[in-house]
Amino acid sequence: MTKKRTNKYKKHIKQSPGSIVYTGENPTEKLFINTFDYSPEFVTEVELNSVEEAYNFKDSESITWININGLNHIQDIEKIGNHYNLHPLIIADIANTSQRPKIDVYDDYIFVVLKMLYYDENEVIKIEQISLVLGRNYVLTFQEVEGDVFDNIRERLRIANGRIRTLGADYLLYALIDAIVDHYFIVTETMGNKIEDLEEILFNGHIQDDLSLQVLNLKKEVLKIRRAIFPIREIISRIEKNQHDLINENTIQYYRDIYDHVVQLSDSVDIYREMVWSLMDMYMTTISNKMNEVMKVLTIMASIFIPLTFIAGIYGMNFDNIPELHYKYSYFILWGVMIIIFLGMLYYFKRKKWL
Repeated sequence: MTKKRTNKYKKHIKQSPGSIVYTGENPTEKLFINTFDYSPEFVTEVELNSVEEAYNFKDSESITWININGLNHIQDIEKIGNHYNLHPLIIADIANTSQRPKIDVYDDYIFVVLKMLYYDENEVIKIEQISLVLGRNYVLTFQEVEGDVFDNIRERLRIANGRIRTLGADYLLYALIDAIVDHYFIVTETMGNKIEDLEEILFNGHIQDDLSLQVLNLKKEVLKIRRAIFPIREIISRIEKNQHDLINENTIQYYRDIYDHVVQLSDSVDIYREMVWSLMDMYMTTISNKMNEVMKVLTIMASIFIPLTFIAGIYGMNFDNIPELHYKYSYFILWGVMIIIFLGMLYYFKRKKWL
């Protein structure tokens, strides 16, 4: 039975431009907001009860990371977006989880959309959209559900490990993007292992019943990863070339490091894409070889029985004048001749390496 596909864009039909419509698949997710307010001297980690509590961080002298989970709470998303002077189209893009990774540059902030990729416990690839807003002294992150790839950044903020507490919000944005990109390496490595395992199965000729479905799923996964990774090159390139006041010149070098990682990931994804297409060809070739083996055996068996059937057909004819019919050892002689023909043909096929 074919799985019914859902159309996320139907929710936007008859909606005016800038309308905030949640297009994700978690309409019952709870709203969860946590903040890191820090400077070189201190760090304060707080879980907020409402979006109104996040208003005070906008004009603080310290750096603040405000993480909001639960895009289905569109009224709260709109409240915090309006307080931080986000454009209505930006707020709409935050709630629209089908956005392509992109960057929008404004005078007071920079808006970035990325995709977080991970494999669940069943090794099924999952995609979660994350929106990031860089301001003068803050970074806002909007996630669909709780759970992300930023635990290492949180730990670095708590223990003041590295330069993250001493640099500005632009470096925090870099660290968040870098964590997402670094996690892509884990995803692509898992993808490569799955491809190599299937390649080995096909090379050994062990055709499983669901092998074609596995290859098809791998093809879909490669396309998902490719769609998530390739636009990041454009995002980082715009950050480098835009020379925005929010991005310190000393931080640009770190973004270039992300660009190098994305190029490496893009090359790997292109290689895996070619490998998956090769798997499809190898699968069809293996199936064809299996069919040829079966046809070869059937053809050889038919070839062996053709002369035996010919002999049996002659002596099955209803004629009185067949001298061998009245000979006492004719039956045994006939069997001997047929066995000799059978063995002789087998020997001939072996010599020809048809068997």
